[in-house]
Amino acid sequence: MEIKLINNPPSLLNKYIAEIRDINIQHDPLRFRKNIERLGELFAYEISKTLTYKEEDVKTPLGIAQEFLPQEEIVITSILRAGIPFHNGILNMFDRAQNAFISAYRKHTEEGEFEIQIEYISAPNITDKTIILADPMLATGGSMHLALEALKTKGKPKHIHLASIVASQAGVDYIQNAINDDNVTLWLGAIDEELNAKSYIVPGLGDAGDLAYGDKL
Repeated sequence: MEIKLINNPPSLLNKYIAEIRDINIQHDPLRFRKNIERLGELFAYEISKTLTYKEEDVKTPLGIAQEFLPQEEIVITSILRAGIPFHNGILNMFDRAQNAFISAYRKHTEEGEFEIQIEYISAPNITDKTIILADPMLATGGSMHLALEALKTKGKPKHIHLASIVASQAGVDYIQNAINDDNVTLWLGAIDEELNAKSYIVPGLGDAGDLAYGDKL
């Protein structure tokens, strides 16, 4: 599995990551969601550089132009609910892509531990298609791994792009060990070293779903 860390050299991506981390800016949910969406657009642009292109004729009012156009069929997948604005940003760029949605959550035990559970998946046939699986935070890596396994029940994809804005080093290590596949690329905006006792990324940014859509019980 190839890992691509796209925050170096610095670009506008760094600015938007800084804003979603900033406790003073996070209090505006609209701006938080918009920044996640913008980051989705930037991730999509970087991923687009790896696709297959074919030169095709485009008729203009004055003649024929030749442009290179992407050939892959793309399926954008997000993990509910935090993944929705990230998904929308990617979809803004790949506007003719098909879409899939997966519900994954942490089921906590009385002992304070938790396990990841998948409750719902809506997806087209993904055989021979290029998958972009988007989740803004890669903490333990469990949600991403289980979501990918659930998605694979819908067919055999051509290539899989996993995209997370902020990851823990532990989550990256887990994904590397759990998904030993040359047909997978992991795209990251930033890697933080620490994962605390509650499996939150430190310094991270907090709970992306709550910041985007409000607190949950």
